[in-house]
Amino acid sequence: MPYKRGVFTAGEKVQLTDRKGNMLTFQLTPDGITDTAHGQIFHADIIGSEEGVNIVTRVGSSTHYADTYREGKPWKASRRIGGWEYTVMRPRLADYILSMPRGAQIMYPKDIATVLELGDIREGMRVLESGGGSGAMSLHILESIGDKGELTTIELRTDFARVCQANATLFYGQEPLWWNIIVGDFDNEIAQCEDNYFDRVVLDQLDPWNRIDEVHRVIAPGGVLSCYVTTTTQLSRLVEKLVESGQWTKPHIQESMERSWKVDGLAVRPEHSMIGHTGFLVFSRAMADGQSALKKHERPNKDTTTDIDEVERDIQALELRDMSDKKLRKVLRDLDSQISKL
Repeated sequence: MPYKRGVFTAGEKVQLTDRKGNMLTFQLTPDGITDTAHGQIFHADIIGSEEGVNIVTRVGSSTHYADTYREGKPWKASRRIGGWEYTVMRPRLADYILSMPRGAQIMYPKDIATVLELGDIREGMRVLESGGGSGAMSLHILESIGDKGELTTIELRTDFARVCQANATLFYGQEPLWWNIIVGDFDNEIAQCEDNYFDRVVLDQLDPWNRIDEVHRVIAPGGVLSCYVTTTTQLSRLVEKLVESGQWTKPHIQESMERSWKVDGLAVRPEHSMIGHTGFLVFSRAMADGQSALKKHERPNKDTTTDIDEVERDIQALELRDMSDKKLRKVLRDLDSQISKL
């Protein structure tokens, strides 16, 4: 989202936060009304104001809430109460991706930040991404490389491609011209890519170890490969394949934990909840053609390769449950409606 200062205008997203830390994120429309647990927010009260102002909810319309009784939901009438204050800001990128309509599960901001930093994704680079999902990782890459760079995303499903493209269109106000979304099978599409064309590659796949030979062909020498996997079985197979191939430097493996703290006078303590394990991040750099990566010599009596039960696990058992078509259609309708209001 291009940085914008000044007053709010119709079509852009806003983020409201109350004194309890509860947040609301929605798109402004000239005649829009957003219901809350403490009254109604009229979008006209926000349009034309600057960031950092406080607004107060209005008392809900009696006519508007009369339907709740007929629907058998009398508790919703309590939302007629007004006078609740919210602070109005423009959402940060992290706020935007957590609130945007999505189909596939997104990568958490803590993991995305690590990919951008240790994956060394910078302005002007050519980046290849496997799978667009809902566009969370794609948006951060687009922001990092800027319009002087190029992002190529290969997405298997047409509907997922529409979701991530729509989220990017809402974020930028138009389709980013430095983003090329290809709908198709990753193996077939990467075979059409030029040798040593990409500077960075990001893989978020079920079995990335089956792709690293072809990835080495399309990535420039010294380019950084970033992989996101969720289970220890996937992690083990991926790292073993990277080491055995000799085409990649020794992998660096990392996971991130996120914990907030409560500070209230002398009461300083960690919050009770935290974001723990979400996935493993694996980083490695491409060796030049014909060169082999250096390996650390292990002690002869150290056995780290024998499988305990010698049974190969069915990789399909690791696949996450797919989302329903009904939910995906709802997400697409929501995105189409928002784009029409830009």
